[in-house]
Amino acid sequence: MNAKEFIETLKIIGQDYSGEIPKREIFSLAKEYQQIPVFEVVKLLKDKNDNHRLGAVSILDWKARNKKISVEEKKDTYRAYIDNHKWINSWGLVDRAAPYVVGGYLYDKDKNPLYDLAKSKNPMERRTAIVSTYYFIRKNEIEDTFKIAEILVHDTDEYVQKAVGSWIREAGKRNEEKLKKFLDKHATEMPRITLRYAIEKFNKETKEYYLNLKKQAEKPAGN
Repeated sequence: MNAKEFIETLKIIGQDYSGEIPKREIFSLAKEYQQIPVFEVVKLLKDKNDNHRLGAVSILDWKARNKKISVEEKKDTYRAYIDNHKWINSWGLVDRAAPYVVGGYLYDKDKNPLYDLAKSKNPMERRTAIVSTYYFIRKNEIEDTFKIAEILVHDTDEYVQKAVGSWIREAGKRNEEKLKKFLDKHATEMPRITLRYAIEKFNKETKEYYLNLKKQAEKPAGN
């Protein structure tokens, strides 16, 4: 199995869909190719074709999820993602692989790489920082989610703003009081879209409370 074979197989699949290949087909093919060497995955990741890059991050994701993966390959999979991040340049590519490839690898290790990503000039690297913590949330560990959200709470990129709101909401399902405490501190200053994503699962009264805090803070002085 290699990158060239993956591309050729994807072309054949594409013939059945007039070139518009459904994502589920790419994910399914990626699962079949999860034993492909990591260096071959990197070839796909550097390809200009969006489907090939989606296939690449999907293969990395399947590798990372495989419980039989060796420690060495798990590290190689993580490094393939981090070292080639400039090709992981859309929110869909980030979300497909970051939780297991990055979060899964760093779960029992030093989390500083995530904090470095959170301070990156590249918005998709910043999104990776927060999205990767989903793996921790699944393990009932939410501290890093809120700490990274603190770094990104004023982010100007829409896709980072949405991710921050989404992931603190998910962390809030594990500890609602911690989410409320975060919002009590930041609701008036965070972007409105971040706030809306964060409060999505609250009851009507709680949603209105935080939206009103934001509304009052946005009023011109003297009004």
